[in-house]
Amino acid sequence: MNWSVEDIEMMGHAIKLARQGLYTTRPNPCVGCVVTKDGQILGEGFHIKAGGPHAEVHALAMANSDLNLGAKGGTAYVTLEPCSHYGRTPPCAEALIKNQLARVVVAVEDPNPQVCGRGIAMLRDAGIQVDVGLLQDEAYKINPGFMKRMEAGLPWVTVKLASSLDGKTALANGASKWITGPEARRDVQRLRARHCALVTGVETILADNPSLNVRHSELGSLADKHSESDLHQPLRVVLDSRARVTSDLALFAIESPILLVSCDDYPAIEQQSWPSHVKQLKLNCDESGRVDLNELFKYLGKQCNSVLIEAGATLAGSVIAQGHGDELVLYQALKILGSSGRNLITLPEYTAMSQIPAIKLVDERKVGADTRLTLDIRS
Repeated sequence: MNWSVEDIEMMGHAIKLARQGLYTTRPNPCVGCVVTKDGQILGEGFHIKAGGPHAEVHALAMANSDLNLGAKGGTAYVTLEPCSHYGRTPPCAEALIKNQLARVVVAVEDPNPQVCGRGIAMLRDAGIQVDVGLLQDEAYKINPGFMKRMEAGLPWVTVKLASSLDGKTALANGASKWITGPEARRDVQRLRARHCALVTGVETILADNPSLNVRHSELGSLADKHSESDLHQPLRVVLDSRARVTSDLALFAIESPILLVSCDDYPAIEQQSWPSHVKQLKLNCDESGRVDLNELFKYLGKQCNSVLIEAGATLAGSVIAQGHGDELVLYQALKILGSSGRNLITLPEYTAMSQIPAIKLVDERKVGADTRLTLDIRS
């Protein structure tokens, strides 16, 4: 289809609106909507929070305000196919029909089985012209986790690592605070805030005793845009195959959900000491005696769009080597830790160049004194 300059401009604006929900909409997708008539924007909006009004509702409300003439006969530009089912809110396709739009432009179809073309069909059955595919790739990339979970039942998996220039994460004696600077550490907090779950291994928990929460005070400018209550704490997932975690660790003191994943049962006396926000999931072990990652990601895919792996060299390496990783975010510091330092990642010994995981640079930027590399690691 030949899209007009106005079409491209308006959908581009809708995509910018959608990104404003990046930290608050999960597990729902980020969606933006612009309502126009005669080349003029009458209403715009984005999906702010799961359970709240969708982008189309916000845009239609603005279009129907006292300052505007109403959406009847206008065009709506929506980054994701309008929903067609009753969930916590009524169908957006129904709202567009009631407001008598003449045309709806959709960037990408919704892969959710409850929608999946039904919203478009509902609009067309009501006599509304529907055009699909404008800026499709850009709109798809806003919601990689939602799209993957709807299409494959698996979450989008980001592996986060930090290293020196010589690929080390710590000195030989384990000292690692701090390889990266404060700006990079604040950026990691924002990265956590975008994900539904944060996964680490028991060795990291026992060695560092982290809390693994999003600290609002360390979010920088993001804290000015979103209150602490606006943001979701990620589900904190600890892979603890031999059930070694104890409730006196810092992890337990923060009242946000924790999932302990093990291959063994925890002692009953230990479970009795857990606060209510701690749950256990028992999964099979793989051949190495560690939690089976296939089972883990299938389980997390039932509820999580995106998962952030913040772990040591062994778990990070297993995620990548087994092909579960989608994205690698690497913070590289201008430091050299020496040949005896701890390696960034543990991978199998490759004997041919064809065995090496495929890596594509997506983004490179300075974060304070450090460099953040975002890499596509899908094989």
